[in-house]
Amino acid sequence: MDAPADYSNAVSITAGARAIELIPVDYFAALDLAQIFSQPAPVEVDLGCGDGSFLNAMAEKFPARNFLGIERLLGRVQTGCRHAARAHLPNVRFLRLEFLYAVQFLLPRGSIEVAHLLCPDPWPKSRHRRRRTATPEFFAGVHGLLATGGCFRIATDQEKYFRAIRELILPEQFLEIPPNESLPLTTFEKRFIDQGLPIHRLELRKVS
Repeated sequence: MDAPADYSNAVSITAGARAIELIPVDYFAALDLAQIFSQPAPVEVDLGCGDGSFLNAMAEKFPARNFLGIERLLGRVQTGCRHAARAHLPNVRFLRLEFLYAVQFLLPRGSIEVAHLLCPDPWPKSRHRRRRTATPEFFAGVHGLLATGGCFRIATDQEKYFRAIRELILPEQFLEIPPNESLPLTTFEKRFIDQGLPIHRLELRKVS
């Protein structure tokens, strides 16, 4: 007779994944980031983090920093939480929510060291451009949530969208600096690179 299956590891991962998902008590109050993470450390946020592959790789590479991923799709959040639990990453949390709402209402002003916006939907058709994430209001929101000297990192495979994003940079808000090319890749970035597509990167530092 076969030995009974040992489900203890699967159970522990499931419990760990549930602990990694952040479910705010109040969606109308700013998050207390000091209560969310077990260590006091600079916080980086991935806006639209997808399956969390980039976020988890960053958390493993930089254990002295905290990482918050915001993603609206349940399956992607669950995947990211499971991978973080398997890797035993205590410095990661995932929030299932529209990140535009989080930028406007949940992330405290001046609380984020680095914000990442990686391969957002470019909405290339003219009639859909109003759906794009990158707007003057969004840039102002990110500027507000960043700490003094904080960075905003952007990547896209769409050159036209990249040019449109650059036009939104206000010199009184951000200074463009050389992008960090040594960071892990997102799932979408890997896919685009495999297809031979260039990735356009932009790194901005908050100046005021």
